[in-house]
Amino acid sequence: MLRTISSSWGRILAVLLKEFVQLRRDRLTFAMMIGVPILQLVLFGYAINADPRHLPTAVVALDDGPLVRSIVRAAENTGYFRVVAQVGDGEAEALLARGEVQFVLVFPADFSRRLLRGEKPPLAVYADAADPAATGPAVAALQQLPALALAHDLRGPLARLQPGAAPFELRLHKRYNPEGLSPYNVVPGLMGVILTMTLVMMTAMAMTRERERGTLENLLATPVRPLEMMVGKILPYVLTGYVQVLIVYAAARVLFDVPMAGSFPLLTAMVLLFIVATLTVGFTFSTVARSQMQSMQMTLFYFLPNILLSGFMFPFRGMPAWAQTLGELLPLTHFLRIVRGIMLKGTGWAELWPEAAAIAAFVAVMGTVAMARYRQTID
Repeated sequence: MLRTISSSWGRILAVLLKEFVQLRRDRLTFAMMIGVPILQLVLFGYAINADPRHLPTAVVALDDGPLVRSIVRAAENTGYFRVVAQVGDGEAEALLARGEVQFVLVFPADFSRRLLRGEKPPLAVYADAADPAATGPAVAALQQLPALALAHDLRGPLARLQPGAAPFELRLHKRYNPEGLSPYNVVPGLMGVILTMTLVMMTAMAMTRERERGTLENLLATPVRPLEMMVGKILPYVLTGYVQVLIVYAAARVLFDVPMAGSFPLLTAMVLLFIVATLTVGFTFSTVARSQMQSMQMTLFYFLPNILLSGFMFPFRGMPAWAQTLGELLPLTHFLRIVRGIMLKGTGWAELWPEAAAIAAFVAVMGTVAMARYRQTID
């Protein structure tokens, strides 16, 4: 009996050692097992913040008196607003459309005079409400502004303005998503998320599948050049990506009533650019992975920061500066701004070309890496 138990433990130990040896040889899998938990810990612990503060704010001050400056300082003291520009009314609209500011405070020319007369002048606040989660806490802080902003200014002869109602009226205008509906923000973003999740994996697995089945050698024996191989492998998935986008777009319009304020041809062109960027990532992964399992692991490792740092799940401006810098390197970040800008804001090429240029630069870099890796693979 003891001999049987001893031999059983010996066989278990042999299998255990064999698994450790195999794991040591599969360094990519081991790196993913360690890297993914660390990545999750860092991103969820440090980068994710559902209460964004210091949101960029523009001020249109047709009346630049001391009372106006006190209100602006009080808004900044809430911690939710960071004044980045003092502009005219027309320029403020452009800043909102481009997403360069989250809020605009508009003071009319007779604001101070009417306030001192006790007429409760209006303070107009325009908010980019395309992402309700990004503006919600700041809007809540704004509601307290009329009652508290001038507490230190309305003294002495002006103390009569303090009791009772607030000395000025706050008029909030939510742009692009006035009802604060989350599908307006989430559903267009799903175009980029679904393309990132599926196309990277399918492209990465396409080449590794050829390698596992032994058909890659047959392809290498043909006169097909590396660039031709890459284009031929990518084109079918371009069509697949367009089918996915059309399904999401139809659902957005029919099921969720998401508006289409901009140009559909422009959206189609931007989708093509993003699909190419996504497929170059998958092709690069296929030159590194040695099995389809490794391709899936690398896809997961790439997808995780994309969904967390791009502004899809959490407000982009709520993240610390280093996380925003990393997010700017991801094509999904720029594509989300493009698709939400076109569908919700009606923005055109003049406002979107910087985002398109960032994606094009990503395609150039990843395409170069993919071709270099592919030549090493076939050599």
